[in-house]
Amino acid sequence: MTDHRFDTLQIHAGAAPDPATGALQTPIYQTTAYAFKDADHAARLFNLEEVGYIYSRLTNPTVSALASRVAALEGGAGAVCCSSGHAAQIMALFPLMGPGLNIIASTRLYGGTITQFSQTIKRFGWSCTFVDFDDLAALEAAVDENTRAIFCESISNPGGYVTDLPAVAAVADKVGLPLIVDNTLASPYLCRPIEHGATLVVHSATKYMTGNGTVTGGVVIDSGKFDWSTSDKFPSLSAPEPAYHGLKFHEALGPMAFTFHSIAVGLRDLGMTMNPQGAHYTLMGLETLSLRMEKHVANAKAVAEWLENDPRIEFVTYAGLESSPWHERATRLCPLGAGALFTVAVKGGYEACVKLVNNLNLFSHVANLGDARSLIIHSASTTHRQLTEEQQIKAGAAPNVVRLSIGIENAADLIADLDQALSAATA
Repeated sequence: MTDHRFDTLQIHAGAAPDPATGALQTPIYQTTAYAFKDADHAARLFNLEEVGYIYSRLTNPTVSALASRVAALEGGAGAVCCSSGHAAQIMALFPLMGPGLNIIASTRLYGGTITQFSQTIKRFGWSCTFVDFDDLAALEAAVDENTRAIFCESISNPGGYVTDLPAVAAVADKVGLPLIVDNTLASPYLCRPIEHGATLVVHSATKYMTGNGTVTGGVVIDSGKFDWSTSDKFPSLSAPEPAYHGLKFHEALGPMAFTFHSIAVGLRDLGMTMNPQGAHYTLMGLETLSLRMEKHVANAKAVAEWLENDPRIEFVTYAGLESSPWHERATRLCPLGAGALFTVAVKGGYEACVKLVNNLNLFSHVANLGDARSLIIHSASTTHRQLTEEQQIKAGAAPNVVRLSIGIENAADLIADLDQALSAATA
């Protein structure tokens, strides 16, 4: 199936007509457990000698179909689905980390991720150093003997910054560490980080993959290309795993080691499981991903160009604009478009942003993105309010900035709505 093109894979990968009923859509397997054929069959499943279903905290046919489809779309060896994008980030780190270890992350990240990495992971004994990934020398210098991963977003939320993935991947290769890339804003239709050197890719399936604001979910995709046994840094994958009767995952499972560890140990013990109904909705959303992303990108470009030329606006951060400092990078890494999320600085500052949000009609004021509907949020007073003003500015969420997620409505209608709201906000 992997030799087919994207538009075909988004419909067919990971699925086939149900053998029992002939149902064309993947059924929602709403079950907790699965009957074993006999004791030997159960033992083979638990020994990972045979692929199958044991308990739905670990695997479920509906969820497995989604994992296989996303892995195909990203060009990965395998994938594991979980309960949210934030869960996916912890799942990605879990087999790699331990008390006293650290990661290096970009300063240009979603505010919730900055909080997760700067505060929450401390409770596990992990730590994070934030670095400007445009400074490759600083990135390399930040790595020490306890570093276990490098993390960035392909297109950052909220500023629309585009990471130079090949350059960052070269640093990761040099220091022998996996590169983890959050590809939520681009989706695999616009960018495939594994092709640019990523080891692991994470997604919030809540966003463009589902595309209609009905599901929370996350996915971790493994490239299958990292040699977990080249050093002693990743004992959960290279050495006998005490949490799974001493199995050496990389030795036994090769390119699928990370995926199987994430299921057999990660989902088993952390329980960050995606529910089958959510997986079903995301499978249906993926069937139209390329069509929606083309419309998202076309609308975003039209709206961004109009805003850039409006005297009530200080600047627009959309990488699809020729004026953007990231335009060349976006064209090179995301040739089909720079996504549909960007920020806008409104003249009049914080108060003007609040008035803009309150006067829009088509744009919904919500803490989400990637919906078919156009969305707006004032990040400094909501998603990034837990950060200092300095951190907000570094994250692209300054007090005079609003974040727009452009939907698939008519672009002229969106522009008209922004026009009347800006008039009210800057009167």
